[in-house]
Amino acid sequence: MTRRPRRVRLAISAVLAWTALLGGTSGAVAAAAGDGLRYGATTVLVPGVDYRTFTYRGAHGTARGHLLTVDLRTPGVTVDLLHPGVVAGRGKVSGLANAAGAVGGINADFFNMSESQHPGVPATGAPVGPAIAAGRALKSAVPLGQRFGPRLPPGTSTEDVLAVGTDGVARLDRLRLAGSVGLEEGTVALDGLNQYALPVGGVGAYTSDWGGASRLRAACGDDLKRGAPCSDDTYEVTVSQGEVVDVAERPGEGEIPPDAVVLVGREAGAEALRTLVPGDTVDVRQRLVASAYGGGYRFAVGGCPILRGGFPLAGLENRVAATRTAAGYGAGGQVMYLLALDGRAESGAGLTVLELASLMSGIGSQAAVNLDGGGSSTLVTRAPGAPAVKVRNHPAGGTERLVANGIGVFAGG
Repeated sequence: MTRRPRRVRLAISAVLAWTALLGGTSGAVAAAAGDGLRYGATTVLVPGVDYRTFTYRGAHGTARGHLLTVDLRTPGVTVDLLHPGVVAGRGKVSGLANAAGAVGGINADFFNMSESQHPGVPATGAPVGPAIAAGRALKSAVPLGQRFGPRLPPGTSTEDVLAVGTDGVARLDRLRLAGSVGLEEGTVALDGLNQYALPVGGVGAYTSDWGGASRLRAACGDDLKRGAPCSDDTYEVTVSQGEVVDVAERPGEGEIPPDAVVLVGREAGAEALRTLVPGDTVDVRQRLVASAYGGGYRFAVGGCPILRGGFPLAGLENRVAATRTAAGYGAGGQVMYLLALDGRAESGAGLTVLELASLMSGIGSQAAVNLDGGGSSTLVTRAPGAPAVKVRNHPAGGTERLVANGIGVFAGG
C-alpha cells in the first residue's frame, strides 16, 4: 500500500479544520469559489491593466460584477487614492478618475454620509479609515465605535488599510497616528488627524487637507456608540506658524490656511487646550506609523479586511446579500484586483461578506478588503483612446453616488 506523505496529510487536515471552523454552509460557499465563477471577455485598457465582467453564483442567486486586474510589475502602472482634494468632501468616482487622469477605478472607504442622530450637526463626508495619497498622509482612523459599515471581524480595526509601499508592493497593514501637541507647560498626546470623530477626552488636529467643512461632528458620539450625544465641553485653538492666533469654545468651520493647524479638544482634551491664549507657542507633530512595513507607503485607504492568506477571516457576516465593492491583491502583492457588483435591482442578486471573501479568493486574491457598497459601489474604466472614463457597473439606484474616496489605476506616470 502506498503511504500518503505527511505533508499532504497535514494540508488536507488544515483544509478540513478551516471548513469545520466556518461551518458546513460557509465551507460550501468557499468550495464554490471556482465552479461558481464565470468570466466575460477581457479588454486590455493599457498594458498591465485588464477589465472584464463576471458572474458568480451565491446563495441568493447569481451576482454580476466587474473586475479590474492591475499588474503592478508593469512599468508605469500604479494605483493611488482618488479623492476630491479635501478629506471632508465628496465626488463621483467618474469625476474623480477623470480629474486625476486614471484609466480605471472603484469607490473605496465607508464614510460619514449622514447625521440623523445629531440634529443640527452637518455630515462631513469624511472617510472612516486612514488615507495616504501620493505619499502624503491625509488623515487617521476614527474610534471603532464611530465607524460606518458592516460589523468588523474579530481582530480587525478602523486602522486597517489596503496599501502600496514605496517598493510597489501591495499589503494589508495597520496605520496608527503618532502625534503630539507641545505646549509651554508640557506635551499633550494628539488623538486625531482630520477625523470626523475624536475619542472621548482627545485632541485632534485639522489641516488644510480637511477642507472648509464644519468641525462640530468631532465632538459627537463616543468611543462605543456613534449616536451618543455631542459633548458640550469643547475648545478650539488655531495655530499659525507655531503660534496661537485664535481660540473658541466651539469647533468652527471654514478653510484652513496651509501654514495653520486647528486643534479641537473635547472633555479632558478641551481642558488641556484652555491653557492656551493668543501668542503662546505650540508645536504640533503627527505621522502615520505602519505595523508591518517600514519602507513607507505611497498609497493607503481604509477598508474592512475579509481575506488573509487566501482564506476568509473568521466571523464574517453570511446572511445579508448586498451590492459590494472589494479590493485585494495576489502574486505576493504584485497584482491587484478591484471589483464592484452590479446593483441588486439590475443583477437580481447580491453577495454576503463571506461570499465576497470567497469570490476574491477564487479570482486570485491572497488578501482583500470589503469597501463601501450599496449605492456607493462603482467601477469605471477609460477605453483606449477615449477622452473620459465610463461607469461599467450598474450602481444601485441607477446613478452614481457622491463618495469620499476611491482607488484609481494609472499608467504611464
